[in-house]
Amino acid sequence: MAETARVAAAADLRFAFNKLLPLFQKNNPTHQLELIMGSSGKFMQQIENGAPFDIFFSADMNYPKRLIASGKALAPVTTYAFGRIVLWSAKVDASQLSLASLARPEFRKIAIAAPEHAPYGARAREALEHAGLWTQLQSKLVFGENISHTAQLIDTQAAEIGIIALSLAMNDTLKAKGGYYLIPANTHQALEQAYAVTHYGRNNAAARAFAQFMGTPEARLVMQRYGFSLPHEARP
Repeated sequence: MAETARVAAAADLRFAFNKLLPLFQKNNPTHQLELIMGSSGKFMQQIENGAPFDIFFSADMNYPKRLIASGKALAPVTTYAFGRIVLWSAKVDASQLSLASLARPEFRKIAIAAPEHAPYGARAREALEHAGLWTQLQSKLVFGENISHTAQLIDTQAAEIGIIALSLAMNDTLKAKGGYYLIPANTHQALEQAYAVTHYGRNNAAARAFAQFMGTPEARLVMQRYGFSLPHEARP
């Protein structure tokens, strides 16, 4: 039977999912997906409060785990990607910089996602703490609602530079505006990203079909194109 699934997806998936949805619908013409993008932490809160999402793609596996513990999602939690963070700017070539460069006086505004509810913001904070810069840069930081909004702040030069998802920096539009510096993975906790079907979507065939589709070679190729990988796959 034809079904529509409401997909809550972390903002770092924006460009990858824009490619994946048409592929899914081509292979599953009877199903429709309604994609809602935003902050993983806020989606978790909304699902806890009964928001009608059928499947939740989080940038942090702990959020769907918490929903399972509270009875708002169904086991298992399935890892679909590991993400990475990068230094990016539309104003300067960030590929020639490092985190230490953020202390330079010409960088008056530095954008990161809000660490309290955006996993990419939490990892940005960890990387800055690892570099001994977090306290020093407090007065320069501006916070995006999610990682896509953070990229927008930098793209519009509301901030000269910032830390965003590799998946966004690899998009053709952003890539044309500036290079990126890949922040070493050992400076922060892993961005292990996972999904779970919600209790609301437990009988939704489209949600389950999309979950199955995400494991196909076709879907994996798109994810790799945007810098996502799984342990058995080649790193970008």
